[in-house]
Amino acid sequence: MKKLLLSLFASLAFVSSAFAAVDINTATQQQLEALNGIGPEKAKAIVDYRQKNGAFKTTEDLMKVPGIKEGTYSKIKTEVMVGGRAAPAAAAGTNKAAPAAAGKPAPANAQPVKK
Repeated sequence: MKKLLLSLFASLAFVSSAFAAVDINTATQQQLEALNGIGPEKAKAIVDYRQKNGAFKTTEDLMKVPGIKEGTYSKIKTEVMVGGRAAPAAAAGTNKAAPAAAGKPAPANAQPVKK
């Protein structure tokens, strides 16, 4: 009985890890190589593109990487994510004003915050 439970637990752990999405902005080359259709060259191209151009904003941005076209993207789109969450509200047009960045002066027309 213990062996059965142990094997069931091990199987569930393996299956759950297989369904974990890979964050394309933080994944290592080895993690990217684990994706369906991504070998060492494409994984390196993803890492190189990310280092040169900054973080991906959407998973579709992977198609900007040399060697990754729509066919490859369609194989991995359910296995990848960006930032572990949905696109920021600003991308959807719902963010009316972005907060000021730390250390930058407020615009000349800024109003003081009332407490």
